[in-house]
Amino acid sequence: MTMFDTPFAEGCAAGELRLQKCGQCGTYRFPASPICPSCLSSEGAWVAASGRGRVWSWIRMHQRYFKDLPRETPYNLIMVELAEGPRMISALADEKIMPKVGDPVTVTFREVGGEILPYFALDTEGTAA
Repeated sequence: MTMFDTPFAEGCAAGELRLQKCGQCGTYRFPASPICPSCLSSEGAWVAASGRGRVWSWIRMHQRYFKDLPRETPYNLIMVELAEGPRMISALADEKIMPKVGDPVTVTFREVGGEILPYFALDTEGTAA
């Protein structure tokens, strides 16, 4: 963990998805960065995100690539386009569901290997971004 992602991990532990937001132009950034990719400002703060987004892409994994993360195979990895703009790679909370690109999702959190990690669940209400 670096000094830039500690607030992210603290947010996950508190049940809150946190992103960096530029203090100059308001651009949200993920992953964390000391400089805004839009305006190059070093100003920024960690803020609570909505936790909503849409499936941008996904893949069904049939092999466990990270031995430290205990998980059953197969499982779905998804790239979520967050309502705030950045994209985040995560896992789908219900591994039996086959998502579609554009499906609305909301964040949920799980303990995995001693860490609290963000997962995403399909938003059946359709209220995600």
